[in-house]
Formats: sequence, C-alpha cells, structure tokens
Amino acid sequence: MTAAARSDRTPWGLVVLLGSLTAMGPLAIDMYLPSVPAIGADLRASASATQSTVSAFLAGMAVGQFLYGPASDRFGRRAPILIGAVIFIIASAACAMATSVEALIASRFIQACGACAGQVVSRAIVRDRFDHTETARMLSLLMLIMGLAPILAPLGGGLLLTFGGWRTIFWFITAFGVLVSLAAFFRLQESRSEETAAHARSENPLKAYAALLKQRRLVGYGLAGALNGATLFTYIAASPELLIETYRIPPAAFGIVFGLNSIAIIGANQLNRLLLRRRTPDQVLATSSLVAVGAAVLLAIASFSGLGGMWSVLPLLFLVLGSYGFMGGNTMAGALSVDPRRAGSISALLGGVSFGAGAVASWAAGVLHDGTPRPMAAVMLICLAGSAAALRFLALPKRA
Repeated sequence: MTAAARSDRTPWGLVVLLGSLTAMGPLAIDMYLPSVPAIGADLRASASATQSTVSAFLAGMAVGQFLYGPASDRFGRRAPILIGAVIFIIASAACAMATSVEALIASRFIQACGACAGQVVSRAIVRDRFDHTETARMLSLLMLIMGLAPILAPLGGGLLLTFGGWRTIFWFITAFGVLVSLAAFFRLQESRSEETAAHARSENPLKAYAALLKQRRLVGYGLAGALNGATLFTYIAASPELLIETYRIPPAAFGIVFGLNSIAIIGANQLNRLLLRRRTPDQVLATSSLVAVGAAVLLAIASFSGLGGMWSVLPLLFLVLGSYGFMGGNTMAGALSVDPRRAGSISALLGGVSFGAGAVASWAAGVLHDGTPRPMAAVMLICLAGSAAALRFLALPKRA
C-alpha cells in the first residue's frame, strides 16, 4: 500500500485517469442509444437485430473481464489496460465502418472486450494503493466520473446523430479511446506489488477463480453487486422503448430524461462518500439494500396498477437506480478486502458476473415486453430482492 493510502489528499489526477478508463464502457453503451432506430433504418435491420448490438456489448464485457483480471495480477496493470485500449480503438472504428448489422454486432462484441480492461484493472489499481474504507471512497469517485457518461453521452449522441449521422458517434468514441490510451501510456504508473505477481505466477487462473468462489463473503458481495447492477442494465435496454414508444417522449428529449436517473446515481455516490466517514461500507450496504427493495416494491405496484402512469414510474425509477450509487463501490470494496492478493481476479470475476447478470436480466425484460413498464419493474424487483438476500445471508452476518 502506497503513501497515497495514508494521505488525506485525494489524488485527482489518478481519479480522472482511472475514471476515464472506466467510462469507456458506459460511453460506448449510452452514446449510441438515440441512434438505434437510425441504425436499423440505414442497415435495413429489424428492431430485435439492432437491440442485439446492446446484448453483444454486454456479453463482450462479461467475457473480457475474466481475461484481464488474472493477466493484470500476473503481468502488471499497465499492459492489460493499454492492450484493451488498442482493441477498443480498432473495434470502435470498425463499428463506424460497419455495412451490415451482423458486422456491427461482431464489432460491438470486440469493442466491449477492449473496453472492459479499463474497468477491471482500474479497480485493481485502487485496491493496490488504498485500504478497505479508502478503496470504497475512491471507487465512489470513479463511479461519479463514470456516472457522467449516461448523462452526457445520450445528449452528445443525439447531437452527433442530428448533425453527422450514427457513424459519427462511433468515430467520436474512437477519438475518445485514442486520447485516454495516450494519457494512460504517459501517466499511468505500475502499482501491482511483487507479492501479487509472485502469487499470480504460482497459481493457475482457473484455480484462482475456483478458490475465490469458495469464499462465502466474496460470493455474497459479488451477487449483491451484480444483481443490483442488473437493474441498471435492464433500464438501459428497456429505456428507448419505454420512454420513446410507451411514454411518447420525443427522441430529442430522450437523453435528458435518461440522464436524470444518472443524476440519482451520482448523488448517491456523493452521499455514500459522506456516510463512509462515520459508517463502515457494510453498514451502508445493509441499509441501502433494504431501501432499494422498498423502492422496487413501490415501482412494481405503480407499474402493475397503472396508478399515476409515467409520473409515478419515473420518480420511482430514480430511487431504484440511485441505489447503485451505494451498492456498486461498497460491494466491490468488500469483495476486494476478502483476498487483496487476487485483486485483479476478484475485479474480473465480479465484473463478469455483473455484466452476465445484466445481459440475462435485460434479455428477460425484452422477452416479456408488452408495451408497459411491468416486465421491467418485475425484473428489477426480483434482482434487488436477490441482492439484499445475498448480503444478508452470505456477505454481512459476520461483518455488519
């Protein structure tokens, strides 16, 4: 652990760099959402085919996580991040030049495999440098920066779509990848310890994952974070249909409404940082998970009864999605504290499970889609109830 962990000063340069690396994935997901109908029209693809570009990206994020974690423990933090950035840049350019929806789907999968390096390794770098509580605070800061993507990306995507077409969006994402990769190349220092390297070289990656899955608390934290995050992915996949088709919100205003829920996550992140000055991460988790379930119950009631329509559903979505601001960083910090020597593998395992859960949850909401918010609300309630149960029965009994 470096001196940074013992200092009261926040290393803002590191925060911005790691936050930008982490934001590659959210930017690539959210910026192109307003262009999904235009992509379908241009490539002559069905709605289900264009929606598969979201699923392909989530699948790529899930698969890539498992590769970068062990690699970052064994070979260091810098190399996997830089390799992932190059993959992201090339695949983003391929998306911009795609001439069929099949090519776009394949490019999106590869793009995600590159983007996930920033998320996995950035979390491991934070754990390298800080203790448990400070890790939770730093992860909240990273989530704050990452949370700006869902606010700004759809707005920017809408503007780029209006003035340059959907391909311009992917060229912008390509340029962002170039800038961030250059910053990482020149500014990011190696943080992996020799102890972590020696341990990783002596252990088969598959055995590392198997050993991690035997740790009850880690599984609890992982499931809690993944199931809570699945509600966010469910909303991302369902939002174009729900907001534009069901609630008749104009596409030009989609980014504004979509971004409001990101403000909830950012606000919760900042409140979480304040709470961590007086409470442990586990204490915050115990309370916030129950509040999230309560909000999901109210959302389900409003969705199935139709009471209040959009004006009751959207505020409750604000509360439900805001819970991620408390759960994301704290569950990751708790999991990383279980076995710091395997920080990269833990980050990869939890990231893979999270994106896998998100892919399944968003797919389920899509299959059950009936033109109302009911399927989305039901999936969210199930996920948040499972998240609270994982905390209560696996992660927290001996800690909170």
